[in-house]
Amino acid sequence: MAKPTIIAIEEHYADPELTKHFPPGAQPGVLGPIGQRIQDLTGVRLKEMDEAGIDMQVLSHGAPATQRLDAGIAVDLARAVNDRLHETCKAHPARFAAFAALPTADPKASADELERAVTKLGFKGAMIHGLAQGRFVDEKDFWPIFERAEALDVPIYIHPAAPDATVVDRYYKEYVKAFPAILNAGWGFTVETATQTVRLVLSGVCEKYPKLKIIVGHLGEGIPFLLWRIDQAMARPGNVDAASFREIFCRNFWITTSGNFSDPALLCSVQELGADRIMFAVDWPFVDNKLAVDWATRVPLCQEDREKILSGNAKRLLKM
Repeated sequence: MAKPTIIAIEEHYADPELTKHFPPGAQPGVLGPIGQRIQDLTGVRLKEMDEAGIDMQVLSHGAPATQRLDAGIAVDLARAVNDRLHETCKAHPARFAAFAALPTADPKASADELERAVTKLGFKGAMIHGLAQGRFVDEKDFWPIFERAEALDVPIYIHPAAPDATVVDRYYKEYVKAFPAILNAGWGFTVETATQTVRLVLSGVCEKYPKLKIIVGHLGEGIPFLLWRIDQAMARPGNVDAASFREIFCRNFWITTSGNFSDPALLCSVQELGADRIMFAVDWPFVDNKLAVDWATRVPLCQEDREKILSGNAKRLLKM
């Protein structure tokens, strides 16, 4: 049997000109061994892609990218960051595509930069990381971004970033020293991003822009497992939503396998959303490529569904 094409769509890098704007510790992914790897664009990255059998990565800047910077810095910086990423993709067009970084402190400028990145640089959409200067991006001030994404027919990838400081203080501080992952992939990322996803569904942005496409990583941050319960609760008397939570989530959202290689979790997601709504991702360099590929190529799915997840769905959604 011929080797299936594998496209990984949540694979991170770090631009040194951007990361120097953050104080020490504010972006831990650029420090230590991970930092050396995330700043590598063509050496170890390509070697490990080849070893694992990954044909292409869709590159995105690691969290929080330009989102916690003031507009006066973020707008020009995001443009320069995207231009530099474009040069890498242009040099390796068969191996790399890209999601844009957006200066969310200025939503109108973000919409314009999304359009420039898509129409001039060939990017496949954009990635948004967590809160935008303490605000959830479902607030109507940010809707120009989603309006432009719908018009361009490209997705917005909703990705985690560190929880708000007030949340850390109230919910996690007692355990951060002994279990630092409680703030990120161990729990905090999931809660932050699932909350943002639920808020997007409830906000009305998907009714306003019904062809909007949103991607959520890590097998949907637990939402597929909870979808029936959320939908049933939101439909109880006293809730005003006209469209059901399930209807919106299953129409406007796609999920990826990034960093969550569980057979039961994947099969639950397939049963709730269908194989057409799931795409392969690793979450490199935070997660090993080979671990992801070995899992994805042996999961108990039919060959047709496996190939959809490994690359077919990404090709359709991202027009690759």
